[in-house]
Amino acid sequence: MPLLPTLSTFFIVLSAILVAIGWVLIAKDKRAAHKRTMVAAAISALTFFIIYLSRTIFVGNTSFGGPDDIKIYYTIFLIFHIILATTGGVFGLVTLRVAFKRNISKHRKIGPVTSVIWFCTAITGVMVYLLLYVLYDSGTTTSMMRAIFGF
Repeated sequence: MPLLPTLSTFFIVLSAILVAIGWVLIAKDKRAAHKRTMVAAAISALTFFIIYLSRTIFVGNTSFGGPDDIKIYYTIFLIFHIILATTGGVFGLVTLRVAFKRNISKHRKIGPVTSVIWFCTAITGVMVYLLLYVLYDSGTTTSMMRAIFGF
C-alpha cells in the first residue's frame, strides 16, 4: 500500500471518529471534552489536507487503474466526493468559527449538519482510496510540478 494515501486516509477516518465521539460527549453535556475532541478532529482533518495537498503538488494524483467500463462511474463518484469534501471543509470551518465565537445557538444548528456531511466525506474518501489503491491496480501518477514545469 502506498504510504501517503494510506496515511492521509487514516487521518480523515480519525477525524470522522473524533467527530462522532465529540457528538456523544456533547449529548452527555461534557462541554470541555467535546471542545477538546472537536479540536482534535479539526487537527486530524487539517493533517489529512496537508498530506493530500503536499502529495498532489509534489508526487501527484493517481488516475483510476480499474476497468475502462467502470471508469465513468468512478469519475462521477470522485466528483461527488470532491464536492462533498469541499462543502464539508467549508462547513467545518464555519462550525468551528461560530463555536469559538461562542455563538452556541448557531453552532447547535450547523454542527449536526456539518457532522453528517463529514461522515459522508470520510466514507466516500475511503471508497475512493479502496478503488484507487486496493481493489484495482493504481493508474499513472503525475505530479503537478512535473505537469506544469516539466520536472
